Amino acid sequence: MSKSQDYQQILRNLEDWEPFLLKESGLPGPRGNIELAQAVAEEGNLSLFQHLVTFTADKAPTNSPYEFLAFCGVIGLGRVLAEGNESILMDLLHFANDPRWRMREGVAMALQSFGEVNMDRLIIEMKAWSQGTALERRAAVAALCEPKLLRQPHHVLDVLDILDNVTASIKQSNDRKGENFLTLRKGLGYCWSVAVAALPVEGKARMEKWLAQTDKDVRWIMKQNLKKQRLNRIDDNWVKEWQERLSQ
Repeated sequence: MSKSQDYQQILRNLEDWEPFLLKESGLPGPRGNIELAQAVAEEGNLSLFQHLVTFTADKAPTNSPYEFLAFCGVIGLGRVLAEGNESILMDLLHFANDPRWRMREGVAMALQSFGEVNMDRLIIEMKAWSQGTALERRAAVAALCEPKLLRQPHHVLDVLDILDNVTASIKQSNDRKGENFLTLRKGLGYCWSVAVAALPVEGKARMEKWLAQTDKDVRWIMKQNLKKQRLNRIDDNWVKEWQERLSQ
């Protein structure tokens, strides 16, 4: 059995999960116990997940064991969403704006669970999110730019459209020093490479439009993507050529 399956077996034999989750959270520390969170998502129910996400930032600050409870809750909501309860999308939209980075990562993971069973619907929703706050835009691109979701060319083209629109929003931003803007910029710093690797010919052509831009933040985003090995694997000459151009 996998580690997550081992945890599932343990949870089935516990009446009160919270002490175990807090003890095994991995927090404080650099990495929360993702395998345990996945087990909670599989074994829990909507009522439990709704309870866990009540551990808000004031009660469960970043890197505390109690933050892990909220993280488990949002991952669990992703399972409920994947099972067809699309009302969960409004909850996830709220948590996309959470000040804690682990919660925001949990939202992306939850959305990806939905995408695995209904990528068409996920794309429709993420088009709407990509018009929202900086953190909502970041959630949209982070959720969509996952290799396992980008196996159909028409899906990749839709994702490239969304990346185009979100990158354009960078140019239009007036507040470029805020934490939320920087979080969005960081997300775009890898997302382009994922989409381009999934559909290289069209992806490179789309990315070249932004590589030619002079906007300092757009250039930073493009430089970060060019550092990703996935792009070197598809066309290292193209990567080197653009890196040289951007260094001039």
